[in-house]
Amino acid sequence: MEQAVRTTCAYCGVGCGVLARRTGDRTLEIAGDQRHPANAGRLCSKGTHLGETVGLNGRLLHPLIGRAGAGKRASWDKALDLVARRFAEAVRQHGPDSVAFYVSGQLLTEDYYVANKLMKGFIGSANIDTNSRLCMSSAVAAHNRAFGEDVVPASYADLEAAELVVLVGSNTAWCHPVLYQRMMAAREERGTKLVVIDPRRTETAEGADLHLPLRPGSDVLLMNGLLAHCWREGLVDDGALSVPEGFWDALDQGHDLWSVAKGCDLAPGDVQRFYDLFAANPRTVTMFSQGVNQSIRGTDGGNAILNLHLATGRISKAGAAPFSITGQPNAMGGREVGGLATTLAAHRGFAEADRDDVARFWAAPNIARKPGLKAVDLFRAVGEGRIKALWIMATNPAVSMPDAARVRDALAGCPFVVVSDVIERTDTSLHADVRLPAAAWGEKDGTVTNSERTVSRQRAVLPLPGEARPDWWIVSQVAARMGWSDAFGYRHPAEIWREHAGLTAYRNNGARLLDLGPQAMLTNAQYEALEPFRWGGQPFADGHYPTADGLARLIPVAQRELEAPLARWPLLLNTGRYRDHWHTMTRTGLSPRLARHREEPLVEVHPADAADLGLADGGLARLHTPQGASLFRVTLTDGQRRGEVFAPIHWTDRTASGGRTGLLPRDGTDPHSGQPGFKQTPARLEPVALAWRGFLIVRGGAELPGIPWAVRVAVPGGVLFELAGESMTDIPEGSLPAGQRMEASDPARGTRRIAVLQDGRLIAALFVTATGELPGRDWLVAQLGAQHGPLVLAGRAPGRQQERGAVVCACLDVGLNTIVAAIRDQQLVSVAAIGAALGAGTNCGSCRPALARILAEHTLETAHG
Repeated sequence: MEQAVRTTCAYCGVGCGVLARRTGDRTLEIAGDQRHPANAGRLCSKGTHLGETVGLNGRLLHPLIGRAGAGKRASWDKALDLVARRFAEAVRQHGPDSVAFYVSGQLLTEDYYVANKLMKGFIGSANIDTNSRLCMSSAVAAHNRAFGEDVVPASYADLEAAELVVLVGSNTAWCHPVLYQRMMAAREERGTKLVVIDPRRTETAEGADLHLPLRPGSDVLLMNGLLAHCWREGLVDDGALSVPEGFWDALDQGHDLWSVAKGCDLAPGDVQRFYDLFAANPRTVTMFSQGVNQSIRGTDGGNAILNLHLATGRISKAGAAPFSITGQPNAMGGREVGGLATTLAAHRGFAEADRDDVARFWAAPNIARKPGLKAVDLFRAVGEGRIKALWIMATNPAVSMPDAARVRDALAGCPFVVVSDVIERTDTSLHADVRLPAAAWGEKDGTVTNSERTVSRQRAVLPLPGEARPDWWIVSQVAARMGWSDAFGYRHPAEIWREHAGLTAYRNNGARLLDLGPQAMLTNAQYEALEPFRWGGQPFADGHYPTADGLARLIPVAQRELEAPLARWPLLLNTGRYRDHWHTMTRTGLSPRLARHREEPLVEVHPADAADLGLADGGLARLHTPQGASLFRVTLTDGQRRGEVFAPIHWTDRTASGGRTGLLPRDGTDPHSGQPGFKQTPARLEPVALAWRGFLIVRGGAELPGIPWAVRVAVPGGVLFELAGESMTDIPEGSLPAGQRMEASDPARGTRRIAVLQDGRLIAALFVTATGELPGRDWLVAQLGAQHGPLVLAGRAPGRQQERGAVVCACLDVGLNTIVAAIRDQQLVSVAAIGAALGAGTNCGSCRPALARILAEHTLETAHG
């Protein structure tokens, strides 16, 4: 048996250590790394099922030239020569700012470094930005304004040492489950208090001591109100801070308890309770995420939190810190190397001294002299024809950018588009002139930095398939063909790491906390054996900050006036993640277990709003905004504020005919960070009545049917499509494979059931109905490949059979009906008892809030008889 390889998870910014053991050509056994400081062996559902995502289904394995539909396989030499020639021609004819890179927090630090060096040091433009612009650039801007450098002054251990944890705009139980479990363990052991500030009553909020469901966009008012309260109560010490004149006088205006409560749409008693908890617990960590960052005033929201911690001394102490938690595995590494258009490299900006130092270190002939285009502006420039050549690496902006229809139009009109990706067909690669096959997780070799500044190694477990290559190699080859082979002659990622580390130390002399100088001396063998380490120690513990006067700055921020509902757009759309999916599902969409928690894109609506709008739970509705419209399945929840709806970000044209959330948000951005606001888009919602509903199950794979509602769901051995159509002529019989057909119909209910056999084995089933019932999917999915006759058209096994129901615990594949039956039959009275009986909630723990809710609902039903 092969030895397990110590590597790092591919998903969120927690940066969990993973033990990956190869068990076949493209199969892995996955376990948590107990020696890794981030997770100590814990993994969430996504990390647990990484082994289901490393197959070659849909992989881009060879360079392709030509836009989708006309793309032809080419050699690496031909593809690289073409990319280098077209970029060089654009620079020669239109200048360096006519080209751009759009990169990703999925890249390793070494990949990021090489791409940034090529664009900013040799092409001579800062037009390289990253999808991290969409998730944490407002936190970067806030850190730079307050501290003088983008440094996260917190660690995961602070969450365990805190007396009070405040989560602002963070559904931690779903988006950072391992951290959530660390907090819950500390809470059980030490009695840590938990406050959740979120417009939605998420599963994170359900377990909190206090949930503040504030009005979206009012977080600056709430934090300013708390700071004003601390000022009045004598809890502030600003003697070692840079405080603008009039700061406290301005804060005293309009921040009394009643004004804050009214502006945030909160009960005054709940606001006062929050104030009292904060005042009584000096060891407080405030962890903030996309609910703060993804706002057109996200930087001010971040600075309101930093002001609070700086002024009350809740920083640089065990259990006391503001903590911006990142969403991607290497968003932090990208920030370190300069992967944002607004920084140069190694936490340096574009001041003359910084430009000179970086140019000297790189021996760069044409160092960029000013910041480049941020993501939204970059794609706007593409649409306006100012960008002649664009290279997109490891991301899917045709789905993930706001106002995605405009982005698609821009890509379609761009003269030359290159996409480096692991997947052959994405919504973005449809517009690529050249597609370059990149290495995926499990094949990559390099480093990542997590949210607490811990650097870890990602190591290769599997060989590179086909002609796939590491991103750093691809970029280096293009650079060499553009005439800079001496500067990009890397043969191993360790060489790049040493160079990056050397640049962080070059002429630093303590000016910046990011200093990896000792790493510049590592040998290749030492790099290979590199243990996780956290740079920067305990930042600012000596009271010194990397500012001109050495002081941290309080930044005046004011609550902006919030928009009132509009007659045409009476709702407010909020967007975000699901527990078991990731970004645009190019990886998690391959996992049958991860696919089942939320099989379809749901729009979450308050029951009272649904009644007013004529919406039914489980029905379909079209969600409109001024930017576009898309179809969603409706789910009712009183955890949603009235007048507001929530939709997930994950579905694409490859996976659904609806649920295209990226089409809906407007492209307004924060004036400081350039981060777009995904959380507050005016919207309306209308019911859609379709003639029939059904499902299609196919062994192997199949294309998405072209009907009004079709959603692809990975299942063991094949694919499931949830379907709905406008007329019986929409029924996608053409999606069935060839074979022996068996059919049953009931015209009175508008029901048809078709099974397809090959050599007597089930290879497909199509069940539709206008008014009747549909069977569950689990039994039919399990029959794929099994011998069957006409009885398969019943859709269920002979005799009484209970479906497991919707998946609650993805780690161990435990369904709702199974849980309810166990609670009833075994008289289970706690989440721990459910775990002991079924295993649910015993791995990553992200389903424990759901288990607690199911238990409470069953207890209530039992009490009411």
